[in-house]
Amino acid sequence: MAEVRAGDEENFDSLLKRFNRKVQQDGILAELRRREHYEKPSIKRKRKKAAKKRGAVRGSRIYRR
Repeated sequence: MAEVRAGDEENFDSLLKRFNRKVQQDGILAELRRREHYEKPSIKRKRKKAAKKRGAVRGSRIYRR
């Protein structure tokens, strides 16, 4: 559960912006969208395998400057 506390004399817009950023970082909306509809186990496996493959590709990149 995302929670932000208002600072002294903090306006509503900045508080809302901080809350939205916190929700985005915690992945709450992404999880909500994922749970919105039933996902077959075979689809789950494919999605996890693709995510694992993406992570391996990202981890193997060499950054040169």
